[in-house]
Amino acid sequence: MADALRGVHVGKFKDAEHLVRLAVAFVVVLVMFLLIRAHFIPKSFGQYGHYRGDALAELSSKPIHYAGHQACEDCHSDELAVKKAGKHAGVNCEACHGPLAKHVEDPGSVVPQLPDTAVICARCHEANIAKPKDFPQVVSAEHSGGAVCKTCHQPHSPLLQPESASAGGKKS
Repeated sequence: MADALRGVHVGKFKDAEHLVRLAVAFVVVLVMFLLIRAHFIPKSFGQYGHYRGDALAELSSKPIHYAGHQACEDCHSDELAVKKAGKHAGVNCEACHGPLAKHVEDPGSVVPQLPDTAVICARCHEANIAKPKDFPQVVSAEHSGGAVCKTCHQPHSPLLQPESASAGGKKS
């Protein structure tokens, strides 16, 4: 049996030097990763799951731009009645009229601009193959003969009124 072990070096592993280098390189990379991570990852990360805890405070400190449809409906009940009876009942006011939180805070000094119906209506109703087939769509260049939408349609309840249909308006 002694003859069988004669050529084998039992005391020292032949490639141990390479393994030590690999282990040192791994430790250096791990330490660099942890230092970079500690520098770039915010302290509050993970406070609420996989999110930054400070994000809630940052977002709540930003000014409010939109008032919400309830604020509009509280003062403009006349427009609400027309809108609820029409096809735009589910469209929030600020989708067309823009952010109006400042108007709600001080209605006398901040007067909202009426949107240009030739532009605002086309945002949703311009013909596009990606829209559902039953969604009202028009090719605005051909639909009205150059007239703006509010010539024939009331924006809050856009179905054609009998008097505008008989006056030559095209039905959408």
